[in-house]
Amino acid sequence: MEIKKIIGNVTEFFNEFVAPVHKITSIEDAENGWKLTVEVIEEKEYMKKYAKDEMIGVYEVCLNQEKEISSYKRRELRFRSSINQE
Repeated sequence: MEIKKIIGNVTEFFNEFVAPVHKITSIEDAENGWKLTVEVIEEKEYMKKYAKDEMIGVYEVCLNQEKEISSYKRRELRFRSSINQE
């Protein structure tokens, strides 16, 4: 149930400090903790107001061995309707 705790910690942090989590697309065991890729819907109300497509922020998140967020960085900002090719 380690992954459930990781997902819970990241979701709680992003909901409070960044933006509501849309989905977590990857969780990887890293050298000194965990590395995740998290997608959030950026500025939802602003985009609705101007009838624009929602923007998705893609974040790289690092957790330490205690499953606490040690860093995060936005890697990409894209329209929700755009095709995501990796």
